[in-house]
Amino acid sequence: MDPADRTLRARLGAHTQWANELDPVGRTAKARAAADDRFVKQAREKHPDATEEQIATTAEHLRKAHYVRMGLASAAARRRGAAGQTKAA
Repeated sequence: MDPADRTLRARLGAHTQWANELDPVGRTAKARAAADDRFVKQAREKHPDATEEQIATTAEHLRKAHYVRMGLASAAARRRGAAGQTKAA
């Protein structure tokens, strides 16, 4: 299948799926809670004697670092794509 057709089909499916959902926040709540729990677990492993407030602050920084790391990887991939490369060196 042509990449452009694949993209259009994926968009169609996503829009159709979300059109059928009246509570999109509720639909993704379990996934968001699982992601948050992962960062809290990492914070507890790094600082087992920390207070709950310290754990929450550390987990938030871990979450933000995760998304910045993803953004950097995405930017690098876009640069590689613009240069005609397919994989990181």
